[in-house]
Amino acid sequence: MPFQALLTEKSDTGAITSSVQTLDEFRLPDGNVTISVDWSGLNYKDGLALTGGGGIVRAYPHVGGIDASGTVLDSADPRYARGDQVILTGWRVGETRWGGYAQKLRLESDWLVPLPKGMSTRTAMVLGTAGFTAMRAIERLEASGLTPGDGEVLVTGAGGGTGSIAVHLLGKLGYQVVAVSGRPHLAEGLRQLGATTVVGRDDVMGTPDKPLESARWAGVVDTVGGAMLGKVLKQVKTHGAVAAFGNAGGIELNTTVLPFILRGVALLGIDSVMQPYATRVPAWARLAALFDPTAFEPFVHEIGLAELPQAARNILAGQVQGRTLVKP
Repeated sequence: MPFQALLTEKSDTGAITSSVQTLDEFRLPDGNVTISVDWSGLNYKDGLALTGGGGIVRAYPHVGGIDASGTVLDSADPRYARGDQVILTGWRVGETRWGGYAQKLRLESDWLVPLPKGMSTRTAMVLGTAGFTAMRAIERLEASGLTPGDGEVLVTGAGGGTGSIAVHLLGKLGYQVVAVSGRPHLAEGLRQLGATTVVGRDDVMGTPDKPLESARWAGVVDTVGGAMLGKVLKQVKTHGAVAAFGNAGGIELNTTVLPFILRGVALLGIDSVMQPYATRVPAWARLAALFDPTAFEPFVHEIGLAELPQAARNILAGQVQGRTLVKP
């Protein structure tokens, strides 16, 4: 049966354009499971893919969307039967493989996770890669020894999708959360999500730059990278840790060895793309238990496939707050 998808194409001149098209099912890539997509989401990486940035997409035409949730239509894997509801994040789907910006998606069953009990496919995409990454960051911080009694936990880029979910999850777990955002109008919403304090970028970046600065944070969830990451590493308390996964602020890291050798600070890299099934299932189960979709709803915006090209430009310009859901 034909289906609709947002097809991204590259012209002979190198121009990248995307449009909603009706495609025949034979154009779907190989795989042993086909799903009907209920929801997808918009992430920073999706913005790059739809605009040709970052070398994310190598082959055209392409269907973007690194996340998807939906219902199994057919399966050659006994673990999944027709009618089962599933989640997809990662595995370079939406990058090297066609992704979730379509009404149908075919892929390998090993990349799927069963939808946790009590979670809807919509809530799964409110979370998506952003929620899974935030959960993995918190789990890594906890494994490094972080507890709610240790002091303030900083979340950079708190107005974005991953940052705002991290604020919410940390608040639900009882942490004192300091949310950093360059958009003052988001402050009240971040407090409602769970932030104890909301500060501007200058409150973190404006202190005199030294090889080692005053110890302020028991832990950090950094969604920004670049200069922000280099700065906060110098401000972490003894034996604290930074969970880092963002690069919107740049890919360079300028810091000193002093936080590591004098305070024992740990820098924890968070990869959400190639996480194994054994890691994904418990993380999604914990998200189902902790995340309050009602509290997060003011941070959710829904769009259709045709609105994605503009939304992609907006997210790259830092003009998107919270989570943007895509209804194919």
